[in-house]
Amino acid sequence: MASADSMLPPATPAPKNPNPIPSSSPAFATPAHPIRLQDPAARRHPSAFITTANTDDRVAENSPPPQPVQAPRAAHVLPISLPPTTLRPIAFRTFTKKHNLTLTSSALAALASFVGKNCGQKWREEGLAELVLEEIARSWKKADGRVIVDANDAEGGPKLKGILKTLEGSMSGGRIVGASTAGIHGGLSRHDSFLGISDRPGMDRTDSNESFGMSGLDVGAGSGLGGDEEDQEGHRDVRQWLKVVGAAEQPRMVYHPSRKQFERSRATASLFPDPAQKTELFKQRYHLFNQRILRNESFQAPTIARSKNSATPLAYQLTSIANLLGRSGSGHLLLGLLSVSPAGTLAINDLTGSIMLDLEQALPFNDIDTWLCPGMIVLVDGIYEEEYNPAGGKLGNIGGIGGTLGGRFVGFSIGAPRCETRAETLGLSDPSGADIGIISGGFGWVDFLGVGSERALGSKMQKIERRLLHDKRSPTAETTGRNKIVMLGEVNLDIPMTLPSLRAILGRYADSASDEVPTSFVLMGSFISHAAMSSPASHSAATSVESDTSSIAYKEHFDALAAVLADFPVLLRNSTFIFVPGDNDPWPSASTAGAATAVPRNAVPEMFTSRIKRAFASANANTDPAKDKKTAGEAIWTSNPSRLTLFGPSQEIAFFRDDVSGRLRRNAITLKKQQQQEPDGGEDAVMSGALPSEATQAADTNSNGMDVDGDGGANGARQKADGPVDQAKAHARRLTKTLLDQSHLSPFPLATRPVHWSYAHALSLYPLPSALVLCDAEAEAFALVYQGCCVVNPGKLISPAGSGGGKTRARWIEYDIVTKRGKVKELMS
Repeated sequence: MASADSMLPPATPAPKNPNPIPSSSPAFATPAHPIRLQDPAARRHPSAFITTANTDDRVAENSPPPQPVQAPRAAHVLPISLPPTTLRPIAFRTFTKKHNLTLTSSALAALASFVGKNCGQKWREEGLAELVLEEIARSWKKADGRVIVDANDAEGGPKLKGILKTLEGSMSGGRIVGASTAGIHGGLSRHDSFLGISDRPGMDRTDSNESFGMSGLDVGAGSGLGGDEEDQEGHRDVRQWLKVVGAAEQPRMVYHPSRKQFERSRATASLFPDPAQKTELFKQRYHLFNQRILRNESFQAPTIARSKNSATPLAYQLTSIANLLGRSGSGHLLLGLLSVSPAGTLAINDLTGSIMLDLEQALPFNDIDTWLCPGMIVLVDGIYEEEYNPAGGKLGNIGGIGGTLGGRFVGFSIGAPRCETRAETLGLSDPSGADIGIISGGFGWVDFLGVGSERALGSKMQKIERRLLHDKRSPTAETTGRNKIVMLGEVNLDIPMTLPSLRAILGRYADSASDEVPTSFVLMGSFISHAAMSSPASHSAATSVESDTSSIAYKEHFDALAAVLADFPVLLRNSTFIFVPGDNDPWPSASTAGAATAVPRNAVPEMFTSRIKRAFASANANTDPAKDKKTAGEAIWTSNPSRLTLFGPSQEIAFFRDDVSGRLRRNAITLKKQQQQEPDGGEDAVMSGALPSEATQAADTNSNGMDVDGDGGANGARQKADGPVDQAKAHARRLTKTLLDQSHLSPFPLATRPVHWSYAHALSLYPLPSALVLCDAEAEAFALVYQGCCVVNPGKLISPAGSGGGKTRARWIEYDIVTKRGKVKELMS
């Protein structure tokens, strides 16, 4: 009988395993399944491997790399039509609440189309849409997108389309499976987003506020708030957080009185705009004044009924001009635009109509010395007198709403409302803790300059500002030169003494160490004393020199300036030079022949500035980028007016070159001199409470300042009480209060000072900037503070010394970005 073994088929010898591995079971000595070795050069991404959680450490150490498993094919996604309103809640939660970005309707429609196409029906139940929107928001902020995401914007539209196109190539089955290396500013990288990685336990919200449309300001880990020392080294330069915003770059914000909020205008700016923008120009100014006044405590009706014996004054009320009909002989308070009627008489206009104004007996509010000119918005307290029998048909007898009312309004007192501080407008807390007596505007979320809003970035940028400017010095230490901005006005390069004086000023700062050099130098025009290209040559009576105004001569003046700047390479490497044009600079000067040009105006053309840019390039070429990580020096040619921002919305400095004081004197109306008498006990004080009283005005002087040349508030008030202020300081205070109370750089009719309608928002001073550099060559140099805003006037760069001997006096302004105060400097040569 055959054995059992003989009935079995012959055993086949087992293949020889070149890499035998002992079995995990001790009962059998059979080798484990052979594992094929893989070429390291052909290894795939780690996400393509499938690993087992329970793996013996001993086996893992001795075994070769596991065999790569082919990734499964992407599931087919059936595109759907996703309405934007359905996606709105998730988009609002991701973009607005988490990343503080604002989506327009066009951007929301683009996102809805993208999610519906690439995520399909499972966009909600599997959370695909939220992951995709999170990745888009991160990529938008990394690409330095603005706070408002607009698909129709000239800058943001292509940027958003590029992000969506890059992300579409990284999606599979409605999910983000990998990051593409191509895209905008480096595309989508795993360093910035790990939404598609399974080993991430949850969403990291710690960096959700890294950047809110900072337009070039990267508030990230290496911004001085964290990261290693090497990353922080490149952000220790203050110029890293400096940005110049021209008039064309400033977003146009429109105030809606019904919604009581600002919105960005979608109208395209043009030099030939729609005629409706001309009326919108004055309507916007009126709306801003109206909402500002109605938030004043003097115009707030009490919540509790006032008793007859109560000493609490009644709240003031504004009356529209149309509501004066049928109310002859009654007193009213009007808010409107001061203008000249076609008949040649003064009139006041609001959105409902206009009426002739009689100011023969009018006095300024609380004896406040300001200029009042046509084109300004004023408050007038008086009585309406109606004409029942008008003599004939004259101009001004068009009754009804929207026309000119018959009769006249006899004004007893007139003035401009006090301007708000920057903290009041933005709804920030008052540092002194005092009661500001006004309901906050609450506009802290509005991005007025395109560098981020105060609410979104204020705290983070202030943290960076304290780290760079405050932490390295004690409170009693002197401010370093690096924390200063030098401002020079009316730099006429065709005057022989200008370049030697400029060389002497630059030499004072070039002797300092590189870390003590001022952050920026601001040179304001006009850069020639006569209108360029208006005539072949002109004779200057002031300088007794023949001035060539041709384009060739104009370029030669800048070539001479470049030769002077090239002698100070330390300044060119470590400072930012900003050039602001004047009325005599091209191209507008070619047609105006020295008259006032339309504002805002563009920068000096690049064809005249090539030699100066070459001087900066030569100075920067001598530095070692590996050792010197500071921002390279540069020359910026900007518009007039323009803005300079430091640390995002933390500090805003406005520049404007205009001889505004002479225009105010020529167009101001003359009021009756106020009689020095106190009101009787039974007589109402003139506008008591509607505008600051004398006590309130003194308090404002002490706290916010009307302090000339950097004097403290108490010292300035004491000087005002002890003796009269000289004429130059009184003129400076009058000029400052007039412009800031109007919250506008050019409060004149368009016939007096032309304004481009589409760019008129660049002239607005609402909210109040941190500092205003008003270069007025017809006024003396000054530096003072009013309502928390530092107002400086560099004046003319050179002027006769006045003491004889042919000496020249050079004046300029030093602005401290730490204390936010300016100081007049002087040099005799």
